[in-house]
Amino acid sequence: MVLSMRQTKLYAQKSDVGNWLIYFGNQQINKSWNWWNEMQYRNFNFIGDLEQLVFRTGIGYNLTENNNNVLLGYAFVYSEPYIPGTDKKTSRTENRLYEQFITRQNFGRVFIQHRYRIEERFIESDFRMRFRYFLSLNIPINQKVIQKDVFYFSAYNEIFLRTNEPVFDQDRIYGAVGYAISNYLRLETGLMYQIFENGNKLQLQFVFMNNIPFKK
Repeated sequence: MVLSMRQTKLYAQKSDVGNWLIYFGNQQINKSWNWWNEMQYRNFNFIGDLEQLVFRTGIGYNLTENNNNVLLGYAFVYSEPYIPGTDKKTSRTENRLYEQFITRQNFGRVFIQHRYRIEERFIESDFRMRFRYFLSLNIPINQKVIQKDVFYFSAYNEIFLRTNEPVFDQDRIYGAVGYAISNYLRLETGLMYQIFENGNKLQLQFVFMNNIPFKK
């Protein structure tokens, strides 16, 4: 039987706060095409109690100049969930295909992103589908736009829905403060609150973003 993240949350937590170390890469290939690459190291506690390793990649295409991006991607996920009712862990692997659409808007200093994603999840012998909607905003603090040496506030909400019962999977609410090392590199630190059907969990996140293009 495949153990869900929700079951892991209910039976196995030794800490009320987990930790996610995240790398996001988005390399512009040319005016239309981009390569997405991502790695996440997730712990049940601050560090040392592995929950998941996530590797995600994809190729995207802008339908309009620098916006309205459609992307086809693949993710590999390795998990170490706890066995229900015990302090022992098992392991599982997941291969995931996904399709997504991202559109961006800005209103003055507020930069908004909408992401719509469909996932086909091959979890060992099990197959599942899931829909995700992600709404984020970034607000620069000491300049009008996010560029070198600018601090900014970041927030998002993402809801996950299954195609089977129960439909609700989880909701993620996030707030952070970021700093632009350069026009292409950023650091971000924040808290993400995960809401499950029968519980919740805080995750401390450290994020490094790399947007250095292949061709300027």
